[in-house]
Amino acid sequence: MRFFERQDDARRRTRRLLLAFALAVLLLVLAVNAGLALTWWAVWGWHQPGPLRYPAYFFHVNTGITLLLVLGGWWIEATSLRGGGERLARRAGAREARPGASPEEQRLVNVVQELAIAAAMKPPPAMVVARSDAINAFAAGWDETDTVIAVTRGALERLTREELQGLVAHELSHIREGDTRMNMHLAGMVFGLEMVFDLGRHMCERDEFGRLPLTAIPGFAIEAVGWFGWLAGEGLKAAVSRQREFLADARAVQWTRSRDGLGGVLRKVLAQQRAAHQARRAWHAGVAHMLLVAEGGGRIAHWLDSHPTLERRIRRIYGMK
Repeated sequence: MRFFERQDDARRRTRRLLLAFALAVLLLVLAVNAGLALTWWAVWGWHQPGPLRYPAYFFHVNTGITLLLVLGGWWIEATSLRGGGERLARRAGAREARPGASPEEQRLVNVVQELAIAAAMKPPPAMVVARSDAINAFAAGWDETDTVIAVTRGALERLTREELQGLVAHELSHIREGDTRMNMHLAGMVFGLEMVFDLGRHMCERDEFGRLPLTAIPGFAIEAVGWFGWLAGEGLKAAVSRQREFLADARAVQWTRSRDGLGGVLRKVLAQQRAAHQARRAWHAGVAHMLLVAEGGGRIAHWLDSHPTLERRIRRIYGMK
């Protein structure tokens, strides 16, 4: 695997997708203004004599309210996710690793410390999701000062030391590259886009007699534009997440100097999923997109999936694509 080439490609694609995300927000603002302007013309403007006139500061107010919803939603969602990676990991069912309690957890702590040295970063606290029999892991937190790595019990019991190194190196890449923070910010922006849709939907709600209010006239335009904006935001967020998974895979191969480490992990997960070895776990929504392997992975790739398919990741690791 040409891991440096793969890393550069993933970073380049991520920059393009983030630019597209910013353009999507700009297009949303323009679309809201266009929709409300068309609504104004259809309801009041077409029968007015002379040139079409809009109320004072019509476009300024529309733009301000739209940006307030998007940025306000981002702030609300981002604030709700603060509090440290350990807190979020505990919500997902993780506890701190206990090196003295089992050799598997001692090995996990040792591997985290070893790989952190290879990555030239402070070793994050290791945690264990003791009630999960699947092979999985995630990193949670805003930056290197409050991030943790959580590994499932199934991974500790089923992976070799080399495979555990590949898994941990993958999660350390997410921390080193700031992926956990980026994912939280993007999730907040998507929530903000959804608030535009919710505003339009509330404006179209019927009263107790089943009648539509006057606000439904502009509300339909806002709801339609908000839905397309939310859908575009979800798609772009998922596309960014997929590129960061490719980047973390390449980083893991670089730091461990082994394709069979992470490659072996993904192959075992694929074999588990094909054999329906264990029931799927319902992960906490705050970490679902941060997992090493998305639950239900291995299916045909979809543009809203946060992870590439396991088959595609394995092919890339072994240089078959």
